[in-house]
Amino acid sequence: MIGSSVAFRTRPWIVLGLGGFLGFLTLGSPAALAADCPGHPDALGTSRTLVVDPHEHPRIGTMQYRETLPLKDHEVVLTFDDGPLPKYSNQVLQILADECIKATFFIIGGQAKANPEGVRKLVTAGHTVGTHSMTHPLTFDRMPIEKAEAEINGGIEWTSAAMTDPSALAPFFRIPGLMRAEGVENLLISRGIQVWSADFPADDWRHVSPDRVYQLAIQRLEAKGKGILLLHDIQPRTVAALPKIIRDLKARGYRIVHVVPATADRPATPTAPVEWLLHPPSETTPIARWPAVPNFVYAQTETLPAPNLADLNAQPAHQPLLPRRTMAQANVAAILPTPGRDLFAIPEGSLDVLLSTTLSRRAATRLAMAAETTRAPKGKTAKPQARHTSHATPATPKHVAQPNSGTPRPTRLSKRYPTAA
Repeated sequence: MIGSSVAFRTRPWIVLGLGGFLGFLTLGSPAALAADCPGHPDALGTSRTLVVDPHEHPRIGTMQYRETLPLKDHEVVLTFDDGPLPKYSNQVLQILADECIKATFFIIGGQAKANPEGVRKLVTAGHTVGTHSMTHPLTFDRMPIEKAEAEINGGIEWTSAAMTDPSALAPFFRIPGLMRAEGVENLLISRGIQVWSADFPADDWRHVSPDRVYQLAIQRLEAKGKGILLLHDIQPRTVAALPKIIRDLKARGYRIVHVVPATADRPATPTAPVEWLLHPPSETTPIARWPAVPNFVYAQTETLPAPNLADLNAQPAHQPLLPRRTMAQANVAAILPTPGRDLFAIPEGSLDVLLSTTLSRRAATRLAMAAETTRAPKGKTAKPQARHTSHATPATPKHVAQPNSGTPRPTRLSKRYPTAA
């Protein structure tokens, strides 16, 4: 019964021997597996049964947790949520029966209440039955713990009530929508209930085609090589995609593993902690384990000389606070003279200032013209150029050389660099 604590002890060598013997029987060839499915010689079958102890590994599924089931390469666990719903769950049951596949079903309490016969069919077919809350709320990550506990208890109560033997209910729970919360997980773990996530979904709850469900299931399985597949037995697209998924699993060499909880007369399958990792480290892959930095013990503790005040660039205002000896050492330090203000001064309105901006270039040109006029010989003033009228002599073309008037022309500033002669 869920919530009860079971203590079981056995001799390690007996468990290891029994586990190895069972593993030899269950991990047989595909032909041997097909022989276990009478009337269906091409069936995929169930390769082995894995017994787990919820107390030892309380959280599984790498979509959310560090650990997952201790599966070997190319091993798959099929899980179905949200049932039973007769219209589609019965079809899923038939597909699995034709392939002699055992899966794990997470039941909603409301569905079990409305369809108790569907729960009994799962148990009679040999599948593992866990729970999935009472009403499937998608708020487990933020609801009060009292409400979460009521949802958990309701699912357990109605699912176990639908069974002929309530002890057949597995202490497995999957949080609706995988909306995990630490308080909910701690509550489940304290009652000996294993929290199941998944390793990859097929998105069959979305409005996608059955072919897309098949593609996602196979692609994500191939990417990880093994793991827990999350499906829903209440979706028509899942019913349509499941036969193709099973056929492809067989073609690609995958094997189905059935998971059951440990009991007093059924000990957990012997495993090593590293096997509960999705991709445990290989013996051929080096792993860097750097040593911790040791606490060194120094044989000598020589004190370095203190720096001079000049090295510290102490401000004069702070010097009265220093000892007299330190102030004397500061006075000895060489001090560079402060540069004069006229070193950086630029006369206001000078040519350099005007040339620094584009808008002042005309003003700079006028200053240059005024300077040229000032340097002209005395008695010779620049004659203003006569304005041309309609009766004036035609102007001399620009390409004809002008006579030297004796007054130098002002230098015009240009943006272009002069070309080499």
